[in-house]
Amino acid sequence: MLRGNYIAKMDEKGRLKIPAHFRRKILEKYTSNEVYVTSLTGENVYIFPLKEWEEIEKKLSILPTNEEAKVIYLTNTSFWGQESEIDNQGRVLIHPILRQRAEIYGDVAVLGQLNYLNVWNLERIERFLAEHPFTEENAAVLARLGI
Repeated sequence: MLRGNYIAKMDEKGRLKIPAHFRRKILEKYTSNEVYVTSLTGENVYIFPLKEWEEIEKKLSILPTNEEAKVIYLTNTSFWGQESEIDNQGRVLIHPILRQRAEIYGDVAVLGQLNYLNVWNLERIERFLAEHPFTEENAAVLARLGI
């Protein structure tokens, strides 16, 4: 599982240095350095091990081609998305369109979210957390799952 938050650096060529802890976990579980880098909104960046992304694609393929939720999801994740690899130095390229929209530069927050990484501009994640506090409603939903 990918969990926790690490601060990482983007270099001037648009490559994110994946924190060593996350790199180890990804390579241990997936035995591959292939990833799918994408977003739903362009506000932040999702980095899925390619095997996890392929599982999402299998589930989506069950839906009819004209299912609106599927079309919108695939359009967004395809527009922002690109297959990539974690290189030998532990870096992954974030393509320019997504990097610019998400304002991913310098120091960024890399959050482990179970089976993918969620990358945020530091100011944006702080704003998101302030605007989306954990509520009693959230707690009730999770309590129904026994959490």
